[in-house]
Amino acid sequence: MTALLLLVGLYAPMLTIEQFLFIQSSFSVMSGTWQLLVQGQYLLFLLIAGFSIVLPALKLLVLLRLTGAAIHHDSRLPRYLKLMHDYGRWSMLDVFVVAVLVVTVKLGAIAQVQVHYGLYAFCAAVLLTLFITACISRLGPDND
Repeated sequence: MTALLLLVGLYAPMLTIEQFLFIQSSFSVMSGTWQLLVQGQYLLFLLIAGFSIVLPALKLLVLLRLTGAAIHHDSRLPRYLKLMHDYGRWSMLDVFVVAVLVVTVKLGAIAQVQVHYGLYAFCAAVLLTLFITACISRLGPDND
């Protein structure tokens, strides 16, 4: 379910920006990052793609590994749990990036922003991932 929400959040329309009553532009996380790359904004592209696309996907893969059937007998469990704990510091950065984008656009006097379901799906995926991580962290050896 979380992976599906993340995919919807990445590809679905997130925002529509309307300027001067007749110029409209809708974008998703994927189309927005692609536009950054096309426009030569390489640092922003790397930051947003890394924190909003790559790291959430990697976190889901680690969570999938942690929920595997044989994980209770896996000697690597403490290492995976530490990885998830260390990554937890960065987990809200992807939501922060989107929030800053929304606030920045909304502050513009010549633009109006319409929020679409992609933003909600993306935020739901991040929050659900945080919840699952918290539940799985209870499996650690310190919590037995």
